[in-house]
Amino acid sequence: MRPKDPSPPASIPPHVVVCAGETSGDHLGAGLVRAIRELRPQTTFSGMGGEAMRGAGVDTLVDVSELAVVGLWEVLVQYPRLRGLLQRMQRHLDARRPQLLVLVDYVEFNLRLAAHARTLGIRVLFYVSPQVWAWRQGRIHRIKRSVDAMAVLFPFEEALYREHGIPVRYVGNPLVDRVRKPAHDLRAELALAPDTPLIGLLPGSRKGELHRHWPLLVDTARCLLEKRPAMRFAVPLAPGISSTMLAEIAAWEGLPITLLQKPEGAQEVMAASDLLLISSGTATLEAALLEAPMIVIYRMAALSHAVFSRLIRVPHIALVNIVAGAEVVPERLQQAANPTALCREALEWLDHPEKLADVRMRLREIRERLGAGGADQRVAAAALEVLDTGTLADPQ
Repeated sequence: MRPKDPSPPASIPPHVVVCAGETSGDHLGAGLVRAIRELRPQTTFSGMGGEAMRGAGVDTLVDVSELAVVGLWEVLVQYPRLRGLLQRMQRHLDARRPQLLVLVDYVEFNLRLAAHARTLGIRVLFYVSPQVWAWRQGRIHRIKRSVDAMAVLFPFEEALYREHGIPVRYVGNPLVDRVRKPAHDLRAELALAPDTPLIGLLPGSRKGELHRHWPLLVDTARCLLEKRPAMRFAVPLAPGISSTMLAEIAAWEGLPITLLQKPEGAQEVMAASDLLLISSGTATLEAALLEAPMIVIYRMAALSHAVFSRLIRVPHIALVNIVAGAEVVPERLQQAANPTALCREALEWLDHPEKLADVRMRLREIRERLGAGGADQRVAAAALEVLDTGTLADPQ
């Protein structure tokens, strides 16, 4: 039997705990919090997140920089620390007893927190579906036991959860509202001639990704410069990532690489670059919305890859290709992501502008597939519906 509903008297403002485990989730959580505040200004928030959520007024007990690990081997190595952070959040739920827990992605950690919340009678909304349609579909049964409702970003996910009797709402993707061509011209700032190739290097925001991808991208840049000495490179630094951190991983002295450490840096690089070498993740959707040609890369620990490669059930791993339903941009994974191959492929694209133009045209279709704007407002409405009623009503 579920514990008593923790809803406060009507005179007491509700408290919501929001938990995001990485940079992309931090931004999603911040958008959700702002939208809830527009509807119910007295609502208070705490949880785990980063700069974006703190800027939205969330009292963060755990920072996303403490959680950003990916892959089976990495999780095993970091397990004692992650368990300690989970216990910290569980104690916070015990003490604070919020009226709603909103979990943003970061599935393994957050589902464990959801299970604890359910024992306390706290209502749970899970925002951003794990890729159960791609691998480990059996997780959907665990989700059904642990959450009251799902808010999903892609329309095809809604039918999957409804089929399993899980209340669900398709809210759309907030990137549709947030990604616009920057007003600032990065090429002008860098004083680049119109015919000077600019390559954007996006190694990812997690520390493990940086260690695997940054040396690869630096070596690829060296290879490209040997072939095209006039080429220039730009790197947007994710929150919590510094030039000192990158220098400790791989030095780039003598290379014409510009680092940008500002909130809009990633989109400025995407919009200005002729081509991106980009880590697989949410950033590929941002790049697609800016019609930026890209080569998607990803490397993980050998053990993690050996396990995941046997579980994956879809032909693509890059979100941009998953949304398109086809390989619009190339994916170069594990050993296929090496400096020689990336250098050769990048030059092939740059030497044939018609290929870049064709990719840009195909990327324009991504915005249509991601639906209309207003995702923050829709997920906020869903969160308040779960807070008020404990579930989501079926669509009429």
